[in-house]
Amino acid sequence: MSGIAQTPEPPYYAVIFASQRTKGDSGYGKMADKMVELASQQKGFLGVESARDEELGITVSYWDSLESIKNWKENSAHRIAQDKGKKEWYMNFSLRVCRVERHNFFEM
Repeated sequence: MSGIAQTPEPPYYAVIFASQRTKGDSGYGKMADKMVELASQQKGFLGVESARDEELGITVSYWDSLESIKNWKENSAHRIAQDKGKKEWYMNFSLRVCRVERHNFFEM
């Protein structure tokens, strides 16, 4: 998935995941793609936007409810990726959950 996510009218939720990576890929790119594919199949998923380079990544996923976010967090394949991230891929990361109250889009 690429580009700007087309989300419904607010309110909805955004999960902002920012990370600083360790050196090397070590399977990270493949797992990240797999997680986006899996997340997109989850009930309540609305879209995702992601940007990353060699060191810093920011992924924003959009969800219809806090319950959907909780269910994604507890997904077994996602938990495996989380554990591997803590052990191998991330020097540090932050996770923020926000309620989107308003949005605007511009398109040429």
